[in-house]
Amino acid sequence: MKTIKNKLALALVAAGLSFSVTAADLKLGYASDPVSLDPHEQLSGGTLQLSHMVFDPLVRFTQQMDFEPRLAQSWQRIDANTFRFTLRQGVKFHSGNPLTADDVIWTFNRLQSSPDFKAIFEPYSEMKKVDDYTVDIISKGAYPLVLQTATYIFPMDSKFYSGKTADGKDKAEVAKHGNSFASTNMSGTGPFTVTQREQGVKVEFTRFADYWDKDSKGNVDTITLLPIKEDATRVAALLSGGVDMIDHVAPNDHKRLKSAEGVDLVTLPGTRIISFQMNQNSNPALKDVRVRQAIVHAINNEGIVKKIMKGFATAAGQQSPAGYQGHDSALVPRYDVKKAKQLMKQAGYENGFTLTMLAPNNRYVNDAKIAQATAAMLSKIGIKVDLKTLPKAQYWPEFDKCAADMMMIGWHADTEDSANMTEFLTMTRNEKTGKGQYNCGFYSNPEVDKLVTEANVETDPAKRAAMLKQVEATLYNEAAFVPLHWQSLAWGARTNVHAADVVNPMEQPYFGDLVVDEK
Repeated sequence: MKTIKNKLALALVAAGLSFSVTAADLKLGYASDPVSLDPHEQLSGGTLQLSHMVFDPLVRFTQQMDFEPRLAQSWQRIDANTFRFTLRQGVKFHSGNPLTADDVIWTFNRLQSSPDFKAIFEPYSEMKKVDDYTVDIISKGAYPLVLQTATYIFPMDSKFYSGKTADGKDKAEVAKHGNSFASTNMSGTGPFTVTQREQGVKVEFTRFADYWDKDSKGNVDTITLLPIKEDATRVAALLSGGVDMIDHVAPNDHKRLKSAEGVDLVTLPGTRIISFQMNQNSNPALKDVRVRQAIVHAINNEGIVKKIMKGFATAAGQQSPAGYQGHDSALVPRYDVKKAKQLMKQAGYENGFTLTMLAPNNRYVNDAKIAQATAAMLSKIGIKVDLKTLPKAQYWPEFDKCAADMMMIGWHADTEDSANMTEFLTMTRNEKTGKGQYNCGFYSNPEVDKLVTEANVETDPAKRAAMLKQVEATLYNEAAFVPLHWQSLAWGARTNVHAADVVNPMEQPYFGDLVVDEK
Protein backbone atom coordinates (compact mmCIF):
# COMPACT_ATOMS: atom_id res chain seq x y z
CA MET A 1 0.00 0.00 0.00
CA LYS A 2 1.44 3.32 -1.01
CA THR A 3 0.28 6.50 0.65
CA ILE A 4 1.28 10.13 1.20
CA LYS A 5 1.87 10.41 4.90
CA ASN A 6 2.69 13.99 5.76
CA LYS A 7 2.66 17.62 4.77
CA LEU A 8 6.16 17.41 3.34
CA ALA A 9 5.00 14.81 0.86
CA LEU A 10 2.05 16.97 -0.13
CA ALA A 11 4.34 19.91 -0.67
CA LEU A 12 6.68 17.88 -2.85
CA VAL A 13 3.81 16.60 -4.97
CA ALA A 14 2.47 20.12 -5.38
CA ALA A 15 5.91 21.20 -6.56
CA GLY A 16 5.92 18.44 -9.18
CA LEU A 17 8.58 16.34 -7.43
CA SER A 18 8.26 12.59 -7.04
CA PHE A 19 7.84 11.25 -3.52
CA SER A 20 6.46 7.96 -2.25
CA VAL A 21 6.32 6.45 1.22
CA THR A 22 5.35 2.87 1.87
CA ALA A 23 3.01 2.55 4.83
CA ALA A 24 1.44 -0.53 6.31
CA ASP A 25 -1.46 -1.79 8.35
CA LEU A 26 -0.81 -4.62 10.79
CA LYS A 27 -3.28 -7.14 12.17
CA LEU A 28 -1.90 -8.54 15.40
CA GLY A 29 -3.24 -11.75 16.92
CA TYR A 30 -2.56 -11.85 20.67
CA ALA A 31 -3.70 -14.46 23.17
CA SER A 32 -5.44 -11.63 25.03
CA ASP A 33 -5.82 -7.88 24.95
CA PRO A 34 -4.74 -5.35 27.63
CA VAL A 35 -6.97 -5.41 30.69
CA SER A 36 -6.59 -1.65 31.19
CA LEU A 37 -5.18 1.45 29.49
CA ASP A 38 -3.61 2.63 32.75
CA PRO A 39 0.15 1.88 32.57
CA HIS A 40 0.37 1.79 36.39
CA GLU A 41 -2.65 -0.38 37.22
CA GLN A 42 -1.04 -3.78 36.75
CA LEU A 43 2.59 -4.84 36.56
CA SER A 44 2.23 -7.37 33.75
CA GLY A 45 3.61 -8.20 30.34
CA GLY A 46 0.43 -7.01 28.64
CA THR A 47 0.62 -3.63 30.37
CA LEU A 48 4.27 -3.16 29.42
CA GLN A 49 3.58 -4.19 25.82
CA LEU A 50 0.86 -1.55 25.65
CA SER A 51 3.13 1.03 27.27
CA HIS A 52 5.77 0.61 24.57
CA MET A 53 3.09 1.25 21.94
CA VAL A 54 1.40 4.32 23.44
CA PHE A 55 4.06 5.72 25.76
CA ASP A 56 7.85 5.82 25.69
CA PRO A 57 10.21 5.07 28.59
CA LEU A 58 13.12 7.19 29.69
CA VAL A 59 15.44 4.31 28.75
CA ARG A 60 14.82 0.94 27.12
CA PHE A 61 16.65 -2.33 26.59
CA THR A 62 17.98 -3.32 23.19
CA GLN A 63 17.66 -6.90 21.93
CA GLN A 64 21.20 -7.43 23.24
CA MET A 65 20.07 -6.19 26.67
CA ASP A 66 22.07 -2.97 26.51
CA PHE A 67 20.50 0.38 27.40
CA GLU A 68 19.46 2.90 24.78
CA PRO A 69 18.15 6.44 25.31
CA ARG A 70 14.50 7.23 24.62
CA LEU A 71 12.84 10.19 26.34
CA ALA A 72 16.03 10.63 28.34
CA GLN A 73 18.67 11.53 25.77
CA SER A 74 21.53 11.18 28.26
CA TRP A 75 22.30 10.41 31.90
CA GLN A 76 25.08 10.61 34.45
CA ARG A 77 25.71 9.69 38.07
CA ILE A 78 26.19 12.85 40.15
CA ASP A 79 27.08 11.11 43.42
CA ALA A 80 26.47 7.80 45.20
CA ASN A 81 22.75 8.53 45.65
CA THR A 82 21.96 10.89 42.75
CA PHE A 83 21.43 10.02 39.09
CA ARG A 84 20.63 12.75 36.54
CA PHE A 85 18.56 12.37 33.37
CA THR A 86 18.51 14.97 30.60
CA LEU A 87 15.24 14.87 28.66
CA ARG A 88 14.69 15.31 24.96
CA GLN A 89 13.24 18.65 23.99
CA GLY A 90 10.39 19.06 21.52
CA VAL A 91 8.57 15.85 22.51
CA LYS A 92 4.77 16.11 22.41
CA PHE A 93 2.08 14.08 24.11
CA HIS A 94 -0.85 12.89 22.04
CA SER A 95 -2.89 15.73 23.55
CA GLY A 96 -0.44 18.26 22.09
CA ASN A 97 1.01 19.13 25.50
CA PRO A 98 4.83 19.31 25.58
CA LEU A 99 6.83 16.83 27.66
CA THR A 100 8.73 18.52 30.51
CA ALA A 101 10.42 17.53 33.75
CA ASP A 102 7.13 18.17 35.56
CA ASP A 103 5.52 15.24 33.72
CA VAL A 104 8.38 12.91 34.58
CA ILE A 105 8.24 13.82 38.27
CA TRP A 106 4.44 13.52 38.31
CA THR A 107 4.77 10.05 36.78
CA PHE A 108 7.47 9.03 39.26
CA ASN A 109 5.27 10.07 42.19
CA ARG A 110 2.32 8.15 40.77
CA LEU A 111 4.49 5.04 40.34
CA GLN A 112 5.52 5.29 43.99
CA SER A 113 1.82 5.18 44.96
CA SER A 114 0.84 2.36 42.59
CA PRO A 115 0.22 -0.92 44.47
CA ASP A 116 1.95 -2.92 41.74
CA PHE A 117 4.88 -0.63 40.94
CA LYS A 118 5.76 0.93 44.29
CA ALA A 119 8.18 -1.86 45.21
CA ILE A 120 10.33 -1.08 42.17
CA PHE A 121 10.61 2.54 43.28
CA GLU A 122 10.90 1.89 47.01
CA PRO A 123 14.73 2.36 46.93
CA TYR A 124 14.24 6.02 46.00
CA SER A 125 13.48 8.95 48.29
CA GLU A 126 12.42 11.42 45.61
CA MET A 127 12.83 12.84 42.13
CA LYS A 128 13.82 16.50 41.84
CA LYS A 129 13.52 19.02 39.04
CA VAL A 130 16.79 20.65 38.00
CA ASP A 131 15.24 22.59 35.12
CA ASP A 132 12.46 22.02 32.58
CA TYR A 133 14.41 19.24 30.87
CA THR A 134 16.55 17.79 33.65
CA VAL A 135 15.59 15.61 36.62
CA ASP A 136 17.55 13.98 39.42
CA ILE A 137 16.40 10.66 40.87
CA ILE A 138 17.68 10.24 44.43
CA SER A 139 18.03 6.87 46.09
CA LYS A 140 17.95 6.26 49.84
CA GLY A 141 21.38 4.65 49.58
CA ALA A 142 23.77 3.50 46.89
CA TYR A 143 21.61 1.66 44.34
CA PRO A 144 22.99 -0.40 41.42
CA LEU A 145 19.85 -0.67 39.25
CA VAL A 146 18.93 2.91 38.35
CA LEU A 147 18.93 2.43 34.58
CA GLN A 148 16.95 -0.79 34.94
CA THR A 149 14.39 1.16 36.97
CA ALA A 150 14.25 3.87 34.30
CA THR A 151 12.90 1.33 31.80
CA TYR A 152 9.69 1.38 33.87
CA ILE A 153 9.26 5.16 33.76
CA PHE A 154 6.88 5.89 30.88
CA PRO A 155 6.12 9.61 31.38
CA MET A 156 2.41 10.40 31.49
CA ASP A 157 0.77 13.66 30.43
CA SER A 158 0.33 15.28 33.85
CA LYS A 159 -2.04 17.98 32.56
CA PHE A 160 -4.21 15.42 30.77
CA TYR A 161 -4.43 13.16 33.84
CA SER A 162 -4.97 15.94 36.42
CA GLY A 163 -8.28 17.32 37.65
CA LYS A 164 -11.70 15.78 38.14
CA THR A 165 -13.96 13.73 35.90
CA ALA A 166 -17.59 14.73 35.26
CA ASP A 167 -18.63 12.53 38.18
CA GLY A 168 -16.05 14.06 40.53
CA LYS A 169 -13.36 11.36 40.46
CA ASP A 170 -9.66 12.14 40.49
CA LYS A 171 -8.29 11.60 36.98
CA ALA A 172 -4.95 10.47 38.45
CA GLU A 173 -6.51 7.64 40.49
CA VAL A 174 -4.92 4.19 40.19
CA ALA A 175 -7.80 1.73 40.51
CA LYS A 176 -7.04 -2.00 40.48
CA HIS A 177 -9.58 -3.64 38.17
CA GLY A 178 -11.70 -0.52 38.47
CA ASN A 179 -13.25 1.91 36.04
CA SER A 180 -10.97 4.93 36.43
CA PHE A 181 -10.24 7.79 34.03
CA ALA A 182 -6.75 6.43 33.35
CA SER A 183 -8.05 2.91 32.67
CA THR A 184 -10.08 4.18 29.72
CA ASN A 185 -8.19 7.27 28.51
CA MET A 186 -4.58 7.69 27.34
CA SER A 187 -2.19 10.48 26.40
CA GLY A 188 1.37 9.31 25.91
CA THR A 189 4.37 10.25 23.81
CA GLY A 190 4.55 6.90 22.00
CA PRO A 191 4.34 5.97 18.33
CA PHE A 192 0.64 5.07 18.47
CA THR A 193 -2.61 6.39 19.87
CA VAL A 194 -5.54 4.20 20.86
CA THR A 195 -8.37 5.09 18.50
CA GLN A 196 -10.85 2.33 19.34
CA ARG A 197 -11.16 -0.27 22.07
CA GLU A 198 -13.69 -3.02 22.62
CA GLN A 199 -12.54 -5.14 25.56
CA GLY A 200 -12.13 -8.73 24.44
CA VAL A 201 -12.88 -7.87 20.80
CA LYS A 202 -10.19 -5.54 19.43
CA VAL A 203 -7.99 -2.55 20.08
CA GLU A 204 -7.10 -0.20 17.23
CA PHE A 205 -3.94 1.90 17.20
CA THR A 206 -3.08 4.73 14.81
CA ARG A 207 0.36 6.21 14.16
CA PHE A 208 0.90 9.48 16.04
CA ALA A 209 1.65 12.11 13.39
CA ASP A 210 3.81 14.20 15.76
CA TYR A 211 5.86 11.29 17.09
CA TRP A 212 9.25 12.58 18.16
CA ASP A 213 11.41 9.72 16.80
CA LYS A 214 11.90 10.79 13.18
CA ASP A 215 14.86 8.41 12.81
CA SER A 216 12.70 5.33 13.24
CA LYS A 217 12.35 3.25 10.08
CA GLY A 218 8.99 1.91 11.26
CA ASN A 219 6.28 2.19 8.62
CA VAL A 220 3.23 0.74 10.38
CA ASP A 221 0.42 3.29 10.34
CA THR A 222 -2.33 1.27 11.98
CA ILE A 223 -2.41 -1.79 14.20
CA THR A 224 -5.52 -3.80 14.93
CA LEU A 225 -4.96 -6.02 17.97
CA LEU A 226 -7.30 -9.00 17.91
CA PRO A 227 -7.48 -11.19 21.03
CA ILE A 228 -7.52 -14.84 19.91
CA LYS A 229 -7.43 -17.07 22.95
CA GLU A 230 -6.83 -20.50 21.41
CA ASP A 231 -3.29 -21.26 20.21
CA ALA A 232 -4.44 -23.27 17.21
CA THR A 233 -6.89 -20.56 16.17
CA ARG A 234 -4.14 -17.91 16.23
CA VAL A 235 -1.93 -20.08 14.04
CA ALA A 236 -4.80 -20.72 11.63
CA ALA A 237 -5.46 -16.97 11.43
CA LEU A 238 -1.80 -16.34 10.57
CA LEU A 239 -1.66 -19.08 7.92
CA SER A 240 -4.88 -17.88 6.30
CA GLY A 241 -3.75 -14.26 6.21
CA GLY A 242 -6.37 -13.14 8.71
CA VAL A 243 -3.60 -11.67 10.87
CA ASP A 244 -0.01 -10.68 10.08
CA MET A 245 1.70 -11.54 13.38
CA ILE A 246 0.90 -13.63 16.45
CA ASP A 247 2.32 -14.14 19.92
CA HIS A 248 2.79 -17.33 21.97
CA VAL A 249 3.18 -19.90 19.22
CA ALA A 250 2.67 -23.18 21.05
CA PRO A 251 5.49 -25.73 20.72
CA ASN A 252 3.11 -28.13 18.93
CA ASP A 253 2.81 -25.61 16.10
CA HIS A 254 6.49 -24.78 15.56
CA LYS A 255 7.08 -27.44 12.90
CA ARG A 256 3.89 -26.44 11.11
CA LEU A 257 4.96 -22.79 10.82
CA LYS A 258 8.51 -23.67 9.82
CA SER A 259 7.26 -25.71 6.88
CA ALA A 260 4.52 -23.30 5.77
CA GLU A 261 5.05 -20.87 2.91
CA GLY A 262 4.72 -17.16 3.54
CA VAL A 263 5.30 -17.21 7.31
CA ASP A 264 8.28 -17.12 9.65
CA LEU A 265 8.76 -18.49 13.16
CA VAL A 266 10.78 -16.14 15.37
CA THR A 267 12.21 -17.74 18.52
CA LEU A 268 14.20 -16.37 21.44
CA PRO A 269 15.59 -17.87 24.65
CA GLY A 270 13.41 -16.82 27.57
CA THR A 271 14.00 -15.87 31.19
CA ARG A 272 10.38 -15.87 32.37
CA ILE A 273 9.91 -18.29 35.27
CA ILE A 274 6.62 -20.20 35.26
CA SER A 275 5.73 -21.35 38.76
CA PHE A 276 3.03 -22.16 41.29
CA GLN A 277 2.63 -20.44 44.63
CA MET A 278 1.38 -22.37 47.65
CA ASN A 279 -1.02 -20.32 49.76
CA GLN A 280 -0.11 -20.87 53.42
CA ASN A 281 -2.99 -18.66 54.54
CA SER A 282 -5.77 -20.58 52.80
CA ASN A 283 -4.59 -24.16 53.42
CA PRO A 284 -2.94 -25.05 56.76
CA ALA A 285 -1.17 -28.07 55.26
CA LEU A 286 0.95 -25.72 53.14
CA LYS A 287 2.45 -24.14 56.24
CA ASP A 288 4.43 -27.34 56.72
CA VAL A 289 7.73 -27.14 54.84
CA ARG A 290 7.65 -30.92 54.36
CA VAL A 291 4.34 -30.68 52.49
CA ARG A 292 5.69 -27.91 50.27
CA GLN A 293 8.82 -29.97 49.61
CA ALA A 294 6.65 -32.98 48.80
CA ILE A 295 4.71 -30.97 46.23
CA VAL A 296 7.95 -29.78 44.60
CA HIS A 297 9.29 -33.35 44.49
CA ALA A 298 6.01 -34.68 43.04
CA ILE A 299 6.07 -32.43 39.98
CA ASN A 300 8.07 -33.62 36.98
CA ASN A 301 9.32 -30.29 35.56
CA GLU A 302 11.47 -31.98 32.94
CA GLY A 303 8.55 -34.15 31.86
CA ILE A 304 6.40 -31.05 31.39
CA VAL A 305 9.16 -29.43 29.31
CA LYS A 306 9.58 -32.55 27.17
CA LYS A 307 5.96 -33.56 26.62
CA ILE A 308 3.92 -30.37 26.92
CA MET A 309 6.47 -27.72 25.91
CA LYS A 310 8.09 -30.02 23.29
CA GLY A 311 11.49 -29.01 24.61
CA PHE A 312 10.82 -25.31 24.09
CA ALA A 313 11.59 -24.34 27.69
CA THR A 314 14.20 -25.04 30.37
CA ALA A 315 13.25 -26.97 33.51
CA ALA A 316 13.82 -24.79 36.59
CA GLY A 317 14.82 -25.48 40.17
CA GLN A 318 15.04 -21.84 41.24
CA GLN A 319 13.78 -18.37 40.29
CA SER A 320 16.77 -16.94 38.44
CA PRO A 321 17.92 -18.33 35.09
CA ALA A 322 21.55 -18.80 34.13
CA GLY A 323 23.25 -15.45 33.63
CA TYR A 324 21.36 -13.65 36.40
CA GLN A 325 23.13 -12.61 39.59
CA GLY A 326 21.96 -15.15 42.15
CA HIS A 327 21.67 -18.13 39.82
CA ASP A 328 23.13 -21.26 41.39
CA SER A 329 23.78 -24.20 39.05
CA ALA A 330 23.51 -26.59 42.02
CA LEU A 331 19.81 -25.80 42.54
CA VAL A 332 18.32 -28.27 40.08
CA PRO A 333 14.84 -29.76 39.61
CA ARG A 334 14.17 -32.56 42.11
CA TYR A 335 11.43 -34.82 40.78
CA ASP A 336 11.21 -37.86 43.08
CA VAL A 337 7.77 -39.35 43.80
CA LYS A 338 9.13 -41.79 46.40
CA LYS A 339 10.73 -38.92 48.33
CA ALA A 340 7.52 -36.91 47.97
CA LYS A 341 5.46 -39.69 49.54
CA GLN A 342 7.95 -40.00 52.42
CA LEU A 343 7.69 -36.27 53.10
CA MET A 344 3.89 -36.43 53.07
CA LYS A 345 3.99 -39.29 55.60
CA GLN A 346 6.46 -37.43 57.84
CA ALA A 347 4.14 -34.41 57.80
CA GLY A 348 1.14 -36.53 58.81
CA TYR A 349 -0.57 -36.44 55.43
CA GLU A 350 0.01 -40.02 54.30
CA ASN A 351 -3.62 -40.14 53.14
CA GLY A 352 -3.30 -36.80 51.36
CA PHE A 353 -5.65 -33.82 51.40
CA THR A 354 -7.59 -31.59 49.02
CA LEU A 355 -6.51 -28.23 47.63
CA THR A 356 -7.84 -25.71 45.14
CA MET A 357 -5.80 -24.59 42.15
CA LEU A 358 -6.23 -21.63 39.77
CA ALA A 359 -4.37 -20.99 36.51
CA PRO A 360 -4.88 -18.79 33.46
CA ASN A 361 -5.72 -20.39 30.13
CA ASN A 362 -4.45 -17.70 27.76
CA ARG A 363 -1.52 -15.97 29.44
CA TYR A 364 1.45 -18.36 29.31
CA VAL A 365 2.38 -20.97 26.74
CA ASN A 366 0.26 -24.09 27.41
CA ASP A 367 -0.72 -22.73 30.84
CA ALA A 368 -3.94 -24.74 31.17
CA LYS A 369 -2.24 -27.96 30.02
CA ILE A 370 0.59 -27.41 32.51
CA ALA A 371 -1.93 -26.93 35.33
CA GLN A 372 -3.80 -30.11 34.34
CA ALA A 373 -0.55 -32.09 34.27
CA THR A 374 0.47 -30.69 37.65
CA ALA A 375 -2.87 -31.69 39.18
CA ALA A 376 -2.44 -35.23 37.83
CA MET A 377 1.08 -35.46 39.28
CA LEU A 378 -0.10 -34.32 42.71
CA SER A 379 -2.78 -37.02 42.71
CA LYS A 380 0.02 -39.61 42.81
CA ILE A 381 0.94 -38.48 46.33
CA GLY A 382 -2.67 -38.32 47.54
CA ILE A 383 -3.35 -34.63 46.89
CA LYS A 384 -6.73 -34.15 45.26
CA VAL A 385 -6.79 -30.94 43.21
CA ASP A 386 -9.88 -28.87 42.44
CA LEU A 387 -8.57 -27.08 39.32
CA LYS A 388 -10.13 -24.09 37.62
CA THR A 389 -8.65 -22.20 34.66
CA LEU A 390 -9.72 -18.71 33.60
CA PRO A 391 -9.00 -16.21 30.79
CA LYS A 392 -6.39 -13.65 31.78
CA ALA A 393 -8.89 -10.83 32.27
CA GLN A 394 -10.77 -12.90 34.85
CA TYR A 395 -7.71 -14.59 36.31
CA TRP A 396 -5.79 -11.57 37.59
CA PRO A 397 -8.57 -10.23 39.83
CA GLU A 398 -8.75 -13.69 41.40
CA PHE A 399 -4.97 -13.80 41.76
CA ASP A 400 -4.97 -10.41 43.47
CA LYS A 401 -7.36 -11.91 46.03
CA CYS A 402 -5.11 -15.00 46.36
CA ALA A 403 -8.30 -16.94 45.80
CA ALA A 404 -6.89 -20.50 45.70
CA ASP A 405 -4.44 -22.78 47.53
CA MET A 406 -2.14 -23.02 44.51
CA MET A 407 -1.93 -20.31 41.85
CA MET A 408 0.15 -20.10 38.69
CA ILE A 409 2.35 -17.06 38.18
CA GLY A 410 4.90 -16.26 35.50
CA TRP A 411 7.50 -13.57 36.05
CA HIS A 412 10.10 -11.93 33.87
CA ALA A 413 12.45 -9.60 35.73
CA ASP A 414 12.56 -6.53 33.53
CA THR A 415 15.54 -5.40 35.57
CA GLU A 416 17.17 -8.65 34.36
CA ASP A 417 18.05 -9.31 37.99
CA SER A 418 16.86 -12.02 40.39
CA ALA A 419 16.25 -9.54 43.23
CA ASN A 420 13.26 -8.25 41.26
CA MET A 421 11.73 -11.73 41.27
CA THR A 422 12.19 -12.10 45.02
CA GLU A 423 10.88 -8.61 45.74
CA PHE A 424 7.55 -9.38 44.09
CA LEU A 425 7.12 -13.12 44.46
CA THR A 426 8.67 -14.27 47.75
CA MET A 427 9.44 -11.33 50.03
CA THR A 428 7.08 -10.76 52.94
CA ARG A 429 3.93 -9.01 51.73
CA ASN A 430 4.04 -5.33 52.68
CA GLU A 431 1.23 -3.09 51.46
CA LYS A 432 3.15 0.06 52.38
CA THR A 433 6.28 -0.71 50.35
CA GLY A 434 4.73 -2.98 47.70
CA LYS A 435 7.17 -5.77 48.51
CA GLY A 436 5.62 -9.20 48.02
CA GLN A 437 2.80 -7.72 45.93
CA TYR A 438 2.48 -10.98 43.96
CA ASN A 439 3.36 -13.30 46.84
CA CYS A 440 0.16 -15.32 47.07
CA GLY A 441 2.03 -18.05 48.91
CA PHE A 442 2.32 -15.70 51.89
CA TYR A 443 5.82 -17.10 52.37
CA SER A 444 7.75 -14.95 54.83
CA ASN A 445 11.37 -15.18 55.93
CA PRO A 446 13.03 -12.16 57.61
CA GLU A 447 16.47 -13.37 56.50
CA VAL A 448 15.39 -13.36 52.83
CA ASP A 449 13.92 -9.88 53.26
CA LYS A 450 17.14 -8.67 54.88
CA LEU A 451 19.42 -10.15 52.22
CA VAL A 452 17.47 -8.68 49.31
CA THR A 453 17.31 -5.28 50.98
CA GLU A 454 21.06 -5.35 51.53
CA ALA A 455 21.74 -6.62 48.01
CA ASN A 456 19.84 -3.68 46.59
CA VAL A 457 22.36 -1.23 48.03
CA GLU A 458 25.43 -3.37 47.36
CA THR A 459 27.41 -2.06 44.39
CA ASP A 460 30.11 -4.76 44.47
CA PRO A 461 28.86 -7.35 41.90
CA ALA A 462 30.58 -10.31 43.57
CA LYS A 463 29.20 -9.52 47.02
CA ARG A 464 25.76 -8.87 45.59
CA ALA A 465 25.77 -12.16 43.67
CA ALA A 466 26.70 -14.05 46.85
CA MET A 467 23.79 -12.48 48.74
CA LEU A 468 21.31 -13.35 46.01
CA LYS A 469 22.68 -16.91 45.78
CA GLN A 470 21.99 -17.28 49.48
CA VAL A 471 18.43 -16.09 48.87
CA GLU A 472 17.92 -18.69 46.14
CA ALA A 473 19.30 -21.46 48.36
CA THR A 474 16.94 -20.52 51.19
CA LEU A 475 13.91 -20.44 48.88
CA TYR A 476 14.97 -23.82 47.49
CA ASN A 477 15.42 -25.47 50.86
CA GLU A 478 12.17 -24.10 52.24
CA ALA A 479 10.22 -24.86 49.05
CA ALA A 480 8.90 -21.31 49.09
CA PHE A 481 7.25 -21.88 45.70
CA VAL A 482 7.05 -24.51 42.94
CA PRO A 483 9.45 -23.74 40.08
CA LEU A 484 8.39 -25.24 36.74
CA HIS A 485 10.44 -23.85 33.84
CA TRP A 486 11.79 -20.80 32.10
CA GLN A 487 9.53 -20.22 29.12
CA SER A 488 11.16 -19.75 25.73
CA LEU A 489 9.61 -17.25 23.32
CA ALA A 490 8.08 -17.84 19.90
CA TRP A 491 6.30 -15.44 17.58
CA GLY A 492 4.83 -16.05 14.15
CA ALA A 493 4.68 -13.50 11.33
CA ARG A 494 4.08 -13.16 7.61
CA THR A 495 7.38 -13.11 5.74
CA ASN A 496 6.89 -9.46 4.77
CA VAL A 497 6.74 -8.50 8.47
CA HIS A 498 10.22 -7.93 9.93
CA ALA A 499 9.20 -9.28 13.33
CA ALA A 500 12.71 -10.46 14.27
CA ASP A 501 13.84 -6.83 14.35
CA VAL A 502 11.38 -5.76 17.06
CA VAL A 503 10.74 -8.72 19.37
CA ASN A 504 13.01 -9.03 22.39
CA PRO A 505 13.63 -11.16 25.50
CA MET A 506 11.19 -9.00 27.51
CA GLU A 507 8.28 -9.97 25.21
CA GLN A 508 7.68 -6.26 24.60
CA PRO A 509 7.91 -5.71 20.82
CA TYR A 510 8.83 -2.18 19.76
CA PHE A 511 6.12 -1.83 17.12
CA GLY A 512 7.04 1.78 16.46
CA ASP A 513 10.19 0.45 14.73
CA LEU A 514 8.46 -2.37 12.82
CA VAL A 515 8.96 -2.47 9.05
CA VAL A 516 6.42 -4.25 6.85
CA ASP A 517 7.23 -4.76 3.17
CA GLU A 518 4.66 -4.40 0.44
CA LYS A 519 2.98 -7.67 -0.44
